[in-house]
Amino acid sequence: MQKLLTYPLEREGFRVVPARDGEEALQRFSDEQVDLVVLDVMLPKLDGLEVCRRLRAQSSVPIIMLTARDDEFDKVLGLELGADDYITKPFSIREFRSRVRALLRRASAPRADAERSVITVGELTIDLARRTVAADGRNVQLTYVEFELLRTLASNPGIVFSRQRLLEALWGGSDYREPRTIDVHVRHLREKLEVDPAEPRYIQTVRGAGYRFSEG
Repeated sequence: MQKLLTYPLEREGFRVVPARDGEEALQRFSDEQVDLVVLDVMLPKLDGLEVCRRLRAQSSVPIIMLTARDDEFDKVLGLELGADDYITKPFSIREFRSRVRALLRRASAPRADAERSVITVGELTIDLARRTVAADGRNVQLTYVEFELLRTLASNPGIVFSRQRLLEALWGGSDYREPRTIDVHVRHLREKLEVDPAEPRYIQTVRGAGYRFSEG
């Protein structure tokens, strides 16, 4: 699997840093400058879920999980641990390259809202240039996709975004992705930002339509 996925990426000019097991993956990550991580759940020594958890404790690097075809547990748990996207086996090389390119493109793209570098709503402050977030006087650590989701909503207060539109905003398209992925990331954001996640102040649900950010 590793060789199969490495070859098309190297043909497109990417430098691929391989690891044979979870322990080596963590070591290679600490030794190398990494722009994106692809993790198979079924890794020797440390499985992909544990590697994801440990990476998230130190970095917001984009992470794609490779999961079994019908293993809903792995998909949900991967997102819970901070994965930004997942691909279900079996998958095509075309789909794999598309997902990798989409995350890398989003991570390196210049922001159209750069002139509005800081967004402040109540006790929440989002520094778009530095990619930092503070809520109620504490710094909040977000994953890459969590920050992008928050940035998209907060930059357009009051505007309702459907799940489909958010998938397109975050990954450049909704192909191969399930809308409920957005629900998981929204729940994570609420748990990190809100005083009471059950009564959200910042990210509001619009029943039957999607989500919007508070206008103040």
